[in-house]
Amino acid sequence: MDTSGLYIHVPFCRRKCGYCDFYSKAAASLIDAYPAALEAEMEESRHYLPSPAERPQLATVYLGGGTPSLLSAGQLKAVFDAVHRWFDLTPEAEITLEANPDDLSEDYLASLEGLPVNRISIGIQSFIDSELAFIGRRHDARRAIEAVRRCQAMGYDNLSIDLMMALPGQTMKSFDQSLSQALDLGVQHISAYLLSLEPGVPLHRALQQGRWQEAGEELSTAMYRRLHERLTASGYEHYEVSNFARPGFRSRHNSAYWQGRPYLGLGPSAHSFDGQNRRWNAPDLAAYLRGDFQRQSDHPNRTERYNELVMVRLRCLEGISLDELRQTLGQDLHDACLAAAQKWIEARNMHIKDGRLVIDPDSWIVSDEIIRDLMLV
Repeated sequence: MDTSGLYIHVPFCRRKCGYCDFYSKAAASLIDAYPAALEAEMEESRHYLPSPAERPQLATVYLGGGTPSLLSAGQLKAVFDAVHRWFDLTPEAEITLEANPDDLSEDYLASLEGLPVNRISIGIQSFIDSELAFIGRRHDARRAIEAVRRCQAMGYDNLSIDLMMALPGQTMKSFDQSLSQALDLGVQHISAYLLSLEPGVPLHRALQQGRWQEAGEELSTAMYRRLHERLTASGYEHYEVSNFARPGFRSRHNSAYWQGRPYLGLGPSAHSFDGQNRRWNAPDLAAYLRGDFQRQSDHPNRTERYNELVMVRLRCLEGISLDELRQTLGQDLHDACLAAAQKWIEARNMHIKDGRLVIDPDSWIVSDEIIRDLMLV
């Protein structure tokens, strides 16, 4: 039976972080009404996913945000009860809850017992207090460490943490300290991202006001290379540009995105993909709670499908299957891809192995440039 993924956007935060451009609101009074609104969309959208069965089967469920850990255990139970009413979950379904460290108290974790959450993704970003304060995080390093240890003590054996590079004031020494602490915690998965700012977010305004200076390309590159070297030397698989996992602990939900598998997104601003076409809800919490999703959709042509395949597959360790490219998009686009890749192959940034076109992991620092070069205008 075909399986798909379910993404549930939780658009609530106590306050926005300085770098964040995801849709969220400081509207705690509206949280109680949110599970019912989600169920209304589940009922309305349950046939969006391609499935031979009346009840689509889900291999992954991912609660992202925003801050999903602002939902109480009772509110989360209402969400999962709705999921079980409209979908079937595979026996080994991966069910992820994004969380802020300061929400993961012993009482909160105890309250989750009995819920199907089996993976927690903790937004830490740094283990340096001054860096955390500047970007507007609610926690400090001590509370982040305690949160991870608490989850481990409660029996969670599939934990992911987020780190960031090129933060304001971050040096190679401080980044090394964060890496050392992350490795000491022994989590199963680490995501690490270079800071990227959209116009209008607080950190971008602070940059324009001269309150901090961006890390130069040389430092950003050095941090990324250090990240790769230290984590792979410690037994992590660098399986996607920004993601590292112990064997057997890749993010199955995000991997499905990169593999082009169907998923349904619920909540304001959430995106969905049925295997061919995309749609997305408006970023409007008030309208969503009224049942007005204000959706838009996109029906990509062949060139757009090619560009998307290049963009997502080349970020991953397995790269692009050349047979799949030929069979799904045609010999002409297969040949165009290989022609554009030739200079990168000759420069030893890319290679072809077992019928797959791959960017070498030690060249992922220039992956954006390679991907742009292979995409069609």
